[in-house]
Amino acid sequence: MQTAMMLRRGCKAAPRIARAFACGALFLGAWPMASALAFTAYVSNEKGNSISVIDTDKLEVTQTVKVGRRPRGIALTQDGGQLFICSGDDNAIQILDTKTLTIIGKMPSGADPELLVLSPDGKLLYTSNENDNLVTAIDVATRKAVAEIPVGVEPEGMTLSPDGKVLVNTSETTNMAHLIDTQTRKIFANVLVDARPRAAQYTPDGSELWVTSEVGGTVSVIGADHKVKQKIAFAVPGLAKEAIQPVGLRFTPDGSKVFVALGPANRVAVIDVASKTVEKYLLVGQRVWQLAFTPDGKFLYATNGVSNDVSVIDVGKLKVVKSIAVGSFPWGVAIAKE
Repeated sequence: MQTAMMLRRGCKAAPRIARAFACGALFLGAWPMASALAFTAYVSNEKGNSISVIDTDKLEVTQTVKVGRRPRGIALTQDGGQLFICSGDDNAIQILDTKTLTIIGKMPSGADPELLVLSPDGKLLYTSNENDNLVTAIDVATRKAVAEIPVGVEPEGMTLSPDGKVLVNTSETTNMAHLIDTQTRKIFANVLVDARPRAAQYTPDGSELWVTSEVGGTVSVIGADHKVKQKIAFAVPGLAKEAIQPVGLRFTPDGSKVFVALGPANRVAVIDVASKTVEKYLLVGQRVWQLAFTPDGKFLYATNGVSNDVSVIDVGKLKVVKSIAVGSFPWGVAIAKE
């Protein structure tokens, strides 16, 4: 470790890219961490009413920003210049300027916003309002709500198809994935899944929709016909079935694997997408909740709500390489290029 620090100090004056080649060639052990040099991670702390800002090179929190009450879902603009924050107890979406780390405005969201997703063109923000049973579409430029879409009871999970034509919301109490046409803003399919669905994601090619069910303990794989074609269950040695509660999930950029946060099981499951089989369980912090890849796809950040930290996973090695202390009850995570 001292050798690595000395090398980095010695190369401090060199440009970042040259430094990577020069120092990396001399000390290959430092290279895995260097792949995350240019990224910043943002973590919402649900009970801390704050955002932790993580330097992914130093692998440490550099700043903590006070925000609204009960921040959960977060999303970055495409240029990384702004962070949208679901401030649940304020019934609003706050806007954080990522350069100055100050709140520069807010948008109406409806009651108790929980998760949100930005349209591919960056013009519309969709958010689930847990207490209103609505999905709200917000015009980012005008900061005004342009549509309210009735969905099931306790809406949470939000995702878009890769082409942006289908918006998906999961309702925790209705136990459904609602598929919404983004042009008409109407539901065209309701898919019943297992109890308490929390998150949804399309495969990168858009051929399948995967939905986690926290109480059901499964992931439902939904095909192009809007029907569940398979369910994936989990079994961790030494843990009761009730302790395995799938929540957040993320696909690798190439679509070959999906990582699933298993809540109080304190594990992230690694699933082979083609075979739909679990390859490995990675031990992380307590009550792992949400996940986000670094833009290069080499590292995965997982928020651990009870242990108040973030686990950093080396995707290639399928190994946890670092635990970073953050604020109280970390919930959401988003990562941008600098």
